[in-house]
Amino acid sequence: MTKTAVVTGASSGIGAATARRLAAEGYEVVAGARRLDRLEKLAAEVPGIRAVELDVTSSESVDAFVAGLERCDVLVNNAGGALGTETVAEARLEDWQSMYDTNVLGSLRVTQAILPKLVESGDGVLVMLTSTAGLVSYEGGGGYCAAKHAQTAMVETLRLELVGSPVRVVEIAPGMVRSEGFAVTRFRGDSEAAARVYAGVPDPLSSDDVADAIAWCVTRPAHVNVDRLVIRPRAQAAQHKVHRVSA
Repeated sequence: MTKTAVVTGASSGIGAATARRLAAEGYEVVAGARRLDRLEKLAAEVPGIRAVELDVTSSESVDAFVAGLERCDVLVNNAGGALGTETVAEARLEDWQSMYDTNVLGSLRVTQAILPKLVESGDGVLVMLTSTAGLVSYEGGGGYCAAKHAQTAMVETLRLELVGSPVRVVEIAPGMVRSEGFAVTRFRGDSEAAARVYAGVPDPLSSDDVADAIAWCVTRPAHVNVDRLVIRPRAQAAQHKVHRVSA
């Protein structure tokens, strides 16, 4: 029987790349996101992908999404994002609320709804896309770091609570990734400011690099659990240590 993988936030960036890669690995991929038009374009281009509208901030949307699933062997909680670069003192409360609702509560809603199907599969894999921002904080990233730290805490707790069940719990924590739209959204549409994040950095990670890491983790033998995979470009030694070359 063909295994089914669910990927949230699959309309662009890491989510879309992961949907493509898992389809290539032979999974039937159910791709969920709010931008249904982009999902449908992806599904038309890649055999094995099914597009389903999903808003992880809505319990009603999540319930409707899961009601259409016959089974689920792999769940990739990818939906999320960052908003703003203000200091904690100047942060916008609504930005923190949005980041928490999408990254943390969104992952919680989807996980709670799909977890029974992962158990029923007999070899389920739950993947949480966090970030190195969930391991080390940095100036101007308070809200995003707080949300990603919360996701890291969730995945660590899940692994403890699910021990003995047929579900592996994997955390993927990428560093600097030049993915479609992420930095632009963070800088509120300022593409020039977004481009400066990667200025002079030789070969930051791509969405395909992260998708490759996800595919490797979920295709390990059933007894092998990759607890946490931290993936960075060679140019990034740590959050605050990035090699840049002059133009």
